[in-house]
Amino acid sequence: MNLPLRKGCRRFPVRPAHVRMCGALSPWPTQRREAQGIENPRFSIFNFQFTFALAALLLVFAGCASTPQHQVVLTGDIMVDGPNAIANGPPRDKVLWQYRTAAAALRQGKFDQAKQLLDDALLTLQGIYGPDPEARKARGYFHAEARKTFIGEPYERAMAFFYRGVLYWMDGQLDNARACFRSAEFEDSDAESHQFAGDWVLPDYLDGLATTKLGGDGSDALKRAKATVASMPAGGRSIVLPPYHPQANVLFIVEFGPGPVKYATGTYGEELRFRTLPPPILSARIKTGSDDLAVAPCDDLNFQASTRGGRVMDHVLGNKAVFKTTTDVVGNVALIGGLSTAAISQDRTAREVGLGVALAGLVSKVVSAATVPAADTRSWDNLPQFISFASLTLPVGLHTVTVEFLDGAGHPAADLTKTINLNVTTTESDKVVFVSDHSATPQTL
Repeated sequence: MNLPLRKGCRRFPVRPAHVRMCGALSPWPTQRREAQGIENPRFSIFNFQFTFALAALLLVFAGCASTPQHQVVLTGDIMVDGPNAIANGPPRDKVLWQYRTAAAALRQGKFDQAKQLLDDALLTLQGIYGPDPEARKARGYFHAEARKTFIGEPYERAMAFFYRGVLYWMDGQLDNARACFRSAEFEDSDAESHQFAGDWVLPDYLDGLATTKLGGDGSDALKRAKATVASMPAGGRSIVLPPYHPQANVLFIVEFGPGPVKYATGTYGEELRFRTLPPPILSARIKTGSDDLAVAPCDDLNFQASTRGGRVMDHVLGNKAVFKTTTDVVGNVALIGGLSTAAISQDRTAREVGLGVALAGLVSKVVSAATVPAADTRSWDNLPQFISFASLTLPVGLHTVTVEFLDGAGHPAADLTKTINLNVTTTESDKVVFVSDHSATPQTL
């Protein structure tokens, strides 16, 4: 039997018998707005929508935060830590550890290992210029720059090609060596300030020398190298590049001093900076038999790092920092204003509006907290400060070479002198000697 409707009520869909009476219990939520005269002060579509949005947002952020963890225990020995980090560490840091381990392997005379590491790193480097998804994420507000695949700043990429060029020359592959030296200069063209783009000296100089030894004309590359020296600040203009001697059959690549290390400044660590140390070593001396060669720096990596200019990523990080500050301030204002309104207002609608504004402020605070503007400070931290070059003409036979590293007063630094037992087997091809102030000694080459 249908009961007569009271005035002001409408017939709702059939419900269980004990709740069919109009007004006996609350109507269906979807028809609440149609039911006149029925109120529930605890319910608000406005609050429900914001609560749902906030919950969804928090779930998204929680999902973004859950990433695989790769933990590598470091021993302090790069020749142990490097291969371990490459195999078991985060994939985004693989190239970084390949760079570091290759440099250490070079200094220990483990040239085959250095080649393999650099080949793999450069393969990644050359392929990363495509649509790398991690780099694209790093440009978004909610992903750190350090989460992208590491390939390094221009000076780091240039040094990877430089080292590989040296190793090619050791194997007698001058054409490949020359290609690597040209690639090193190309990587430096990424600098924002064109004044300092492609301003390495030694890669250009060796480019021309390789061309000359291959029977070509290397004068253009030599002119570029000399022009770079002439354009340097006063301290660098003392570099003297000798004319090419195609008959010189022993080539020395010499490196020394501590290289640049990255750090971040700014409110949120969004500004990338480079820490450089006063060089304890300023030059070197090569002695063998009656030969005594002074070796001055050709390139300064601290200079290369600090003159790189701005990056596209610097502007992205700056925008992230502004966005993070803005959303945080908006969140504070909305939270304080909304909660104050809800607390002091006697009007139900005003209270709901105040709570809604406060909820919007909370969402803005969550967005601010999730924004990551920090700069990527991962560094190829075992690079040298200076790289240089010298050459000799030595006859076939065994030679003992001593390399001294000199301080600012021209005195040999204690415990840094290197001894190299050199076996020259022919005068028709080059013997390339790589020596660092961190090289193992003695070495037999």
